[in-house]
Parts: sequence; structure tokens; C-alpha cells
Amino acid sequence: MLSYHSIAELAEAAEKEHKKISEIVLPDQAQEMGKTEQEIFDRMDRDIDVMLEAVNYGKRKEQRSTSGLTGGEGFRMEAYSQKTGGGLSGDIVSHAMMRALAVAGCNASMGRIVASPTAGSCGIMPGCLLTLMEEKGYSRRDIVMSMFTAAAFGIVIATNASIAGAQGGCQAECGSASGMTAAAMVELAGGTPAQCADACAIAIANQLGLVCDPVAGLVEIPCIKRNASGVVIAFSSADMALAGIKAYIPVDECIAAMNHVGNALPASLKETAKGGLAMTKTGLALKEKVFGKE
Repeated sequence: MLSYHSIAELAEAAEKEHKKISEIVLPDQAQEMGKTEQEIFDRMDRDIDVMLEAVNYGKRKEQRSTSGLTGGEGFRMEAYSQKTGGGLSGDIVSHAMMRALAVAGCNASMGRIVASPTAGSCGIMPGCLLTLMEEKGYSRRDIVMSMFTAAAFGIVIATNASIAGAQGGCQAECGSASGMTAAAMVELAGGTPAQCADACAIAIANQLGLVCDPVAGLVEIPCIKRNASGVVIAFSSADMALAGIKAYIPVDECIAAMNHVGNALPASLKETAKGGLAMTKTGLALKEKVFGKE
């Protein structure tokens, strides 16, 4: 059975068998859970439907968060993309950002989402993978399989660092989500297991130190927009890896660095709303708007 102690071990095991990482993870998880491979696959496949529903829920014009602080970001991004022919980023990236904003908006509205790996970073993986499925023609089966690679990387990250903003800052949430998603996209595009690892490393390195500073303590500002930014980092990291650009710092060392940085961050920058944007003049005013004066 696989140990999930390091991404290097996963990549080496897959390369030794001349398989994709997902192709060794699926049977391993089936054995671990006492299920058939088809049962485990079907369970992951159902997450696609939840993601699609979250996009549709979150991109409505009338979508508003429970607090009333945010809403309609997915709708506005879609309208802008349609009006401008993809805006500055082009159709694929702008549509992926729209989906990420919509899913994060669904979460802020207390809708049903897939925590991938967390609710705060829920839009990055759906934004990227659903766009590749619906607009780049990747099969649903291949998308589901790529999610097993993403999940395996997420297990390693959670084991050796953290995926929780309260423990490691937003680098642990959006950084992890971007890295996991970049790895999945590389596998989808035919990249090697080593390139999947490089993509994850690049994504993590580019969000190292990202703090968790939710205004009013709510997963809305700046969380929703960080999901869209995480999409762009995932795409760029995947493309760099597929181009043969090396991470240089191995992914497992990047994860260790993320853990070190997370431990070094003060409590004020780890989901407590006691620092960063949460403590700006406007941030405090928004908190008062929602909860009233202390």
C-alpha cells in the first residue's frame, strides 16, 4: 500500500509502474477502504455533480452571501467575459475564474460545495477542472481520475504541513488547492508524474506566506477573490511544468517550507481576523456593519 509520506514517493511509484499517479492511487484507496475501484470512482464522480451545481448556484445575478457583504461575483465575471470575448485573460482562464468565484460565492451563501481541500479554497479545483471538461473537451472520466492525483497530493500536504487557514494561513488553503489542482491538470494534459510534482511545487512556492485574514471573520473578503487568483496560479504552474520548467526546490521541501512559515505566522494572521486586511479601517467598518459595535 502507498504511504503518502511524500509526493516524491508517489511519483516514483507511478513512474516505476509506467502509470499515472491516479492509476496507482485509485486501487490503493479501494483496498484501504474495503471497496471496489468502481465504488471509489463513483464516489469521486458524484463530486463533479456537486461542483457543477455549486457553479450554477453561485453565478446567479441575485446571489448574495448570508452576511450581505458579497455576492454576484460569478455573475459579473461571466458577463464581463462574454462582453469582452474573454477579457485580458482569454476565454479559458476568465471562465475558470468565473467558476471559482461562483463556487466560493455558493459557499458564502451557505450552499453545498466540495471542500477541495477546504471550504475556503473550494473554488480553485472546480474552476480549473470543470473548465477543462466543459470547454477543452477533457472527458469526465479523465477529470475524475485526475482528482485522485490531486487528493493524493492533498493527503501528503495535510500530513506534512496543513490545509487549514487557522493553522497555516491561506497558503495552507489556497496554496494547497492551487498545487493539487495544478498537478491534476498536468496529468490531464499528458504530463509525467515528475511534472505533476513540479507543478505543485511551483504553485505552493508562489503562495508561500499568504496570510489568512478574513474580514469580520467570514470566509468572504478576501477569500472569494483569492480563489480566482488561485486559479490563475494553478494554470500558470501547470503550463510551466508542462513546458519542462523545473521547480528546482522539490515539492516535498516546498511543503516543509510551507509548514515552517505557517508555524512562524502569528495568530493574528491565521483566521482570527486580528490582522492583515481584517484590521484595516474598511475591514473594521465592514465588521461593524455585520455585527454592530463591540
